[in-house]
Amino acid sequence: MENKVTFHINNMAYTITVDDKLKDEITRYLSTDKNLDTKELLAAYIRVSQQYVRLKDDVEAVTEKLPNL
Repeated sequence: MENKVTFHINNMAYTITVDDKLKDEITRYLSTDKNLDTKELLAAYIRVSQQYVRLKDDVEAVTEKLPNL
């Protein structure tokens, strides 16, 4: 199911349409209840990027353990 989510960034409203999973993931790092500034956006981006790098490293470690076909 798709949801509309509105973020208030630097006193401007931005509404996006996302599915349920993405909504939960996005709102974990960005509040929809208050105005966000650029610093908060950057911090959320860095947190998500760190998770991505960890996941990528984990996948590569598992892949290296798999036998070559």
